[in-house]
Amino acid sequence: MQRVADFLKDAETYYLATVEGDQPRVRPFGTVNLFEGKIYIQTGKVKDVSKQLHINPKAEICAFKDGKWLRVACKLVEDDRIEARQAMLDAYPMLAQMYKADDGNTEVFYMEDATATFSSFTAAPEVITF
Repeated sequence: MQRVADFLKDAETYYLATVEGDQPRVRPFGTVNLFEGKIYIQTGKVKDVSKQLHINPKAEICAFKDGKWLRVACKLVEDDRIEARQAMLDAYPMLAQMYKADDGNTEVFYMEDATATFSSFTAAPEVITF
């Protein structure tokens, strides 16, 4: 799990895919935080991505760095505790301009039932589940 979190952080930008009806939706993300043994991402409740995840929590993440890529298929589960939101904001101080842990908008999700696949053009894929 640590390796997955580190790769996503090192890549700086990863792409999160969700589903809206029968249409896939993909957008860039940059927040990832290990908190209480789980990998978390952050968004705002007013965003479409939040609405999509509440309807269908299945998601896929893809990141690319230095000729290697990571795909993570998972369920994203909301953690509505202020401690989880604050841990994310502490890890990303630049978010303080847009988000507060108690603003009613900040939302964090953790990965559950995750299958992470590390790939490259030069090595066999490596799969990690958590």
